Amino acid sequence: MPTDDRVLLSVRDLHTTFKTDDGDVKAVDGVSFDVHRGEVFAIVGESGSGKSVTSMSILGLLPPDTADIQAEGILWKGENLLEGSAGRLREVRGKEIAMIFQDPLSALNPVHTVGKQIGEMMRIHEGASRKQAKARAIELLKLVGIPQADRRVDMHPHEFSGGMRQRVMIAMAIACNPDLLIADEPTTALDVTVQAQVLEVLLSIKDEIDSAIMLITHDLGVVAGLADRVMVMYAGRAVELGTADEVFYETRHPYTLGLLASLPRLDDSGREKLIPIKGSPPSLLRRPSGCSFHPRCPFARVPGICNETEPPLHLVGGMAHVSACHFAEDMKNVGVAELREEETLA
Repeated sequence: MPTDDRVLLSVRDLHTTFKTDDGDVKAVDGVSFDVHRGEVFAIVGESGSGKSVTSMSILGLLPPDTADIQAEGILWKGENLLEGSAGRLREVRGKEIAMIFQDPLSALNPVHTVGKQIGEMMRIHEGASRKQAKARAIELLKLVGIPQADRRVDMHPHEFSGGMRQRVMIAMAIACNPDLLIADEPTTALDVTVQAQVLEVLLSIKDEIDSAIMLITHDLGVVAGLADRVMVMYAGRAVELGTADEVFYETRHPYTLGLLASLPRLDDSGREKLIPIKGSPPSLLRRPSGCSFHPRCPFARVPGICNETEPPLHLVGGMAHVSACHFAEDMKNVGVAELREEETLA
């Protein structure tokens, strides 16, 4: 485990609320976590769980007229970004913390060459000349595995495949050697082979520049192969956080267990059915009382504590393995097999 002196980002009690005509949407509701240098920290959950909003809140990329961001602190190397100026946040964004967006085709400017867009990062943050920026753009395209980089640097985004565009986004993100890369669903819509290549590039870049990666994804298969630590989010809140081994093999929250039960295994003979999580995520306008997951939980005691009292995150094992489940201790001996049996009896 990384030591505390390697903490790059420390988020404490983050709340992000969107103002809508129907009411306040609490997209992120009291999330706290640390990201250490050299690690891959994954945030997982279904669509609408608050993963992407968390990252956008950290970087100040949400519209201030509709999004209200409150936190005890968003500390970047000890500096509270919430207390800094907009100019200081722009300095950090791109140079020290860079983001790889989910859809490279919409994130890249269609009327400019990829070389110009990569070089713009160095011209803004490092004062590089056009010639220096282009030369560095070619180096970066080679680094992320794009062939004929000296020719492709003058091509436009639509002339690249989906996997190649994602590599261009990675090249743009690492242009200024950031300490933290935030990768928001970096393998969405890519085939399995290209996914593996993109993830391999990300890991090699992390090691090359001694950075950290905050990986946002719904794909537990990707998390299993990459992450050092994992935070599981549901309905805007963190419900489980620990090392990858703790979250996968010592699961202490029914939602995490449900995600694992719906994941196909390579060592499965095919006789075991995948178990989807029943129901749908709740509306963040009208979150259920008590534990937000209780309407979908096969282990919930309703009526009772599950639908009456919101469970706090509490230590359940290891150095920092926490769960927001009233019955986390009872889940020590519950795995996917037991969940299948519970679903069968339900």
